[in-house]
Amino acid sequence: MGDAGLGQCGTVAAPKTSVRLHGVCEGPDDVYLGLRGLRTLDVRLERHFKSGVAVARWLEARPEVLRMLHPALPSHPGHAIWKRDFSGASGLFSMVLKPVSQKAVYAFLDELELFGIGASWGGYESLAIPFDCSPVRTATKWAPGGPTVRFHIGLEAVEDLCADLERGFAAMAATANP
Repeated sequence: MGDAGLGQCGTVAAPKTSVRLHGVCEGPDDVYLGLRGLRTLDVRLERHFKSGVAVARWLEARPEVLRMLHPALPSHPGHAIWKRDFSGASGLFSMVLKPVSQKAVYAFLDELELFGIGASWGGYESLAIPFDCSPVRTATKWAPGGPTVRFHIGLEAVEDLCADLERGFAAMAATANP
């Protein structure tokens, strides 16, 4: 860095200079939105958790689902550790489908109306995205047994989300068995 971050006689740069040099650039609106979100974080996380578990249980009972990846479910291999160490969770989890074509998975996702497609897990809306992490896994092999979809369960009513997923499964079946 040379002496670009130092003031006269080798002293540390003034805070304004440090901000410019290090690229810290939160504006007042960004800070306001962050603080606004923190005010309701506890009640939103409680809702994400309860709704997420309810949707995960509903999905676990579906014939199209091979397994659920949600530590709050008793069927999850890490459930005992989760129960020992945690009192809740977010609405973020994954579903492994029984083997179907990529086209069928896309038909499932395309039919969803309440779920956006994306990976921004911090909002209030429900999201879904297909993923395959096998190309980037290095410590262990990723072999889920079927296509995998990651969900973030938002603040919508559980009944509405399950109805939306039901429509997605119908579209998936229609594509898999034309």
